[in-house]
Amino acid sequence: MSVPLPADDLIVIGKIVSVHGVRGEVKVYSFTDPLDNLLDYRRWTLTRDSEIKQVELVRGRLQNNVLVAKLRGLDDREVARTYAGFEIRVPRSELPELNDGEFYWHQLIGLRVIDQAGQFLGRLDHLLETGANDVIVVKPVEGSLDDRERLLPYTEQCVQAIDLASGEMRVDWDADF
Repeated sequence: MSVPLPADDLIVIGKIVSVHGVRGEVKVYSFTDPLDNLLDYRRWTLTRDSEIKQVELVRGRLQNNVLVAKLRGLDDREVARTYAGFEIRVPRSELPELNDGEFYWHQLIGLRVIDQAGQFLGRLDHLLETGANDVIVVKPVEGSLDDRERLLPYTEQCVQAIDLASGEMRVDWDADF
């Protein structure tokens, strides 16, 4: 019997959003880039609130920017419907190595965001995918410059440096904007 990994060793790579067809397939929203990289992972840990399920991907396909997945033993549409809302997690150790200067979103969450004047704007709360470029959502915390939430473009022009060791992201951004 395998021992489940602690939750912090599991990274969310997608979410089951609904059923597809009548044979128990599920529609999946993928957080990977490209979207179908999610299908490279065969064993998923599904989590929703305090519920945890271990499932195995049999097959999947990309269909109109949504993934359709077939899970082992899930053959009934009504049972599949109960899987909606589960996040799909895989062990951090299974993620591919990145090149220098590349980061996974989960690595950026919680970084202190500092502008060129050395002002602490807040902490990186999450990122949004907009199509043109990703957007950093910086939330105010104790000790930050003010109580404003800021949306910054995740671009080379804006993000000057990321230092995971010190927990900081340096940005070229006008604090008044």
